[in-house]
Amino acid sequence: MIIASPFPGSLRRHRFLKFICLLTVLLVASAQALANEYLVYVGTYTGKGSDGIYAYRFDPDTGKTSPVGLVAATDNPSFLVVDPDARFLYAVNELDLFRNEATGTISVFVVDRGSGKLQRLQQISSLGAGPAHLSLDKSARYLMVANYNGGNVAVFPIGKDGRLGRHSAFIQDAGSSVNPERQAGPHAHFIQVTNDNRFAIIADLGLDKLFVYQFDANTGSLTPGTSRFVEVNPGAGPRHVAFAPSGKFVYVVNELASTVTVFAYTPGSGALHRQQSIQTLPKDFVGKNTAAEIAVDAQGRFLYVSNRGHDSIAVFSIDTDNGHLKINEWVSSGGKTPRHFVIDPTGKWLFAANQNSNTITLFQIDQHSGRLIPTSQLLTVISPVCVQIVHIR
Repeated sequence: MIIASPFPGSLRRHRFLKFICLLTVLLVASAQALANEYLVYVGTYTGKGSDGIYAYRFDPDTGKTSPVGLVAATDNPSFLVVDPDARFLYAVNELDLFRNEATGTISVFVVDRGSGKLQRLQQISSLGAGPAHLSLDKSARYLMVANYNGGNVAVFPIGKDGRLGRHSAFIQDAGSSVNPERQAGPHAHFIQVTNDNRFAIIADLGLDKLFVYQFDANTGSLTPGTSRFVEVNPGAGPRHVAFAPSGKFVYVVNELASTVTVFAYTPGSGALHRQQSIQTLPKDFVGKNTAAEIAVDAQGRFLYVSNRGHDSIAVFSIDTDNGHLKINEWVSSGGKTPRHFVIDPTGKWLFAANQNSNTITLFQIDQHSGRLIPTSQLLTVISPVCVQIVHIR
């Protein structure tokens, strides 16, 4: 005797709905995976086996990286910056001679999001020898460059096609400081606008000064601010600058002294007021060291500095009320001479470029303490000097 199920239609509907739910979960997971696809671009010093800019694919959910390889052959692309829409990549070519002139260059590349490859669109004079740093203003309509050996900075307007126009500003510094080997003349090492896009700060390693210029986002011009400059300790050698997300504080890493100087920032006038100076090294360290890169996390709670010689990343906690720093730890960079590092856009990972061991170490960032946790991933790139991460979809 066969008894028919009293709910055959209900069972089929249940199975169908279960299938739809499973399919939805898979589609959402697939969409999230695609939404979290990144490219990691690495600028290098060429001549020792490197040919230019290299790339990796990166999944921030797992930390997994996979090599793309050489994406652009170009000379000494020692600093890179990418526009917010990931359409164009700009690289300095750290040279002292271009077309028989004492200048380096800036190369403009079109980003192919599918392959990661870079197609060179333009190469122009940086207006000074040894360009070392690039940045975009907050509107991404102007590119700024610091020429280290030239001792000057320049601003270039960016066209809709990504090309750079004739410079809208050029400032040549002069003078010297106390270190005869490194500070016999001006050495602009950094230029970037403040969070409000009203001022540009220039770090000149050769003069021990931070210059503050008013920036006009309509014309791309630079004019001296109320306080044209502030000084750090003689011989400190200011190299790079990091800004607190709140806009209240400015942090300067001093290459020669291995210190960080903390300044309070006044938005209306652009004035900088010194708050603190702190070492980037353990007290018992003996040997030569030069500090290199500096960065603040997106919440403004932690600050990171790379030490070349001690070969470490120093991790500081930030007092958000007064901007003061307190050391949390020193972590081995996993190689030699960590010149540059970058925190990924999710804030979960840090890539440290070890120039003299031809490696890039990937760290996971503890979200509560800011501490760095080494991972098993060690990327191999010859003479890596700059890392930039691009969200492609």
